[in-house]
Amino acid sequence: MPLMMMYRFSVLLAGALLAAAHFHGSAGAAGDGLYQKALDIEAYLGVVPAEITKGHKATEPQGPMHGGVPKGGPQYHLVAAVFDARSGERIVDAIVTAQVSGSGKTGEKKTLDPMSIAGTLTYGGYFLFAGPGRYQIILTIKRQGTTDGIVMNFPYEHRNM
Repeated sequence: MPLMMMYRFSVLLAGALLAAAHFHGSAGAAGDGLYQKALDIEAYLGVVPAEITKGHKATEPQGPMHGGVPKGGPQYHLVAAVFDARSGERIVDAIVTAQVSGSGKTGEKKTLDPMSIAGTLTYGGYFLFAGPGRYQIILTIKRQGTTDGIVMNFPYEHRNM
């Protein structure tokens, strides 16, 4: 990704994640907005238009981000920052899946790719948001060495960006 595009993407993504943390209020409450806490895991979500990631060229060493922006409808990039609630450290060894459902339709479940943004690890992938409205984002986080994943259900009010 060209340096300027990476910087712009990092700033926008960091802003989305910080906004989620800010609107969440106190870090101890679970289930508000784009923040969830379940057992020993905390997760923050960010949703940005896929156009922000289009500057990542397939000719670059790492290839296009997540295999490239999918065709068909308004695509958005979903990013999850996942933390150990006890230590506050980022979880960098999990399998994170997401499913975005809305308008009475169950969305596709996808494994999010680990990705480094501004030196920190997050998990991300592209999803279709057909238009403004209420969506459910179901995030499943399975840490290495565990048999069960932790499921978090995020209600999300989407506005076209």
